Amino acid sequence: MIRYSLSCEKAHEFEGWFAGSADFDQQVERGLVSCPVCNSLQVTKALMAPSVSTARKQDEMRTLAMDTVQKAVLAKVKETLAEIRANTEDVGERFPEEARKIHYGETDQRGIIGQATLQEAQALVEEGIDIAPLPVIPDDVN
Repeated sequence: MIRYSLSCEKAHEFEGWFAGSADFDQQVERGLVSCPVCNSLQVTKALMAPSVSTARKQDEMRTLAMDTVQKAVLAKVKETLAEIRANTEDVGERFPEEARKIHYGETDQRGIIGQATLQEAQALVEEGIDIAPLPVIPDDVN
């Protein structure tokens, strides 16, 4: 993540965190970045000194970004994902095929997880097959 010093057309200064310069540009273009003081969408990056990223700084940023409530929510999400994985069958890349077999009664009703391309997932939804993506949370996120 990169922290940018930002300012609006009325010279209000504030900060924003972005995945990179392209992410900032895309969000500004889509009207997703606004001044917290006046809600202006005319936002630009201000000049700022470079910051060297170290492992310690990354840990500090994670600590700052994750307050107690967020940590509790993340723990609950991880617990829920673990429970889902423990009580379903991972069918891997056969997910679209197995989901159809279950939906059309060609095989036993059971919970499954696996992989599908965006096109395969869209086709399943268009057929009326209920599916939901599961988030992937890196192990090093607490």
